[in-house]
Amino acid sequence: MYKNLFQIYHYFRKLYIFTFMMQDFKFYLHLGWEHIISLDALDHQLFILALIAIYSFNDWKKVLLLVTAFTLGHSITLALSILDIFRVPSDWIEFLIPLTIVITSLDNILMKNKKQSLIRVNYYLALIFGLVHGMGFANTARVMISKSQSIAIPLLGFNIGLELGQIAIVFGILILLFILLTVFKVNKKDWILFISSGVFALSLKMTLERIPF
Repeated sequence: MYKNLFQIYHYFRKLYIFTFMMQDFKFYLHLGWEHIISLDALDHQLFILALIAIYSFNDWKKVLLLVTAFTLGHSITLALSILDIFRVPSDWIEFLIPLTIVITSLDNILMKNKKQSLIRVNYYLALIFGLVHGMGFANTARVMISKSQSIAIPLLGFNIGLELGQIAIVFGILILLFILLTVFKVNKKDWILFISSGVFALSLKMTLERIPF
């Protein structure tokens, strides 16, 4: 009898822990989603826009690979920063993030007639610049996650929330581009030049405003 009661106790204890972990997971999932979707994440959104400006809806598989490269980069530094393995001064992070957008958009403009070469370059840009953006995400996540007994569930939830938000932004842009190209017959090269030039101007302004010295 006591053995059965002991087993029932452990069953409900595990159920309680699981329920608590899922609530924790959903909270950080929502936090990650809000962080990439909100207007406060304009710099990250501009980077995604510049990164996929050369693609069309038919390139969605390539775009997902590109987002995966960006994900890999920022997931590494996000985890390392939250674990407090290393930290970069926040003023330098705020400066470097728009600088990555400047470089990406300028790359689109200078290589607009060399799409295949640009695609290969973009994979490396996504991975390397993802490392920088991960430190930016960490500034928000560290404050919340540092109070948790275990960071595994919060970190996983926050990361997945970020990725879902990124994918939503990516497909929103690709659908808009599909409508512009097929319905309004917009020239693809004009789209690349227009979007990249606009993003370049905005990100250059951000970069100059955030010079850390």
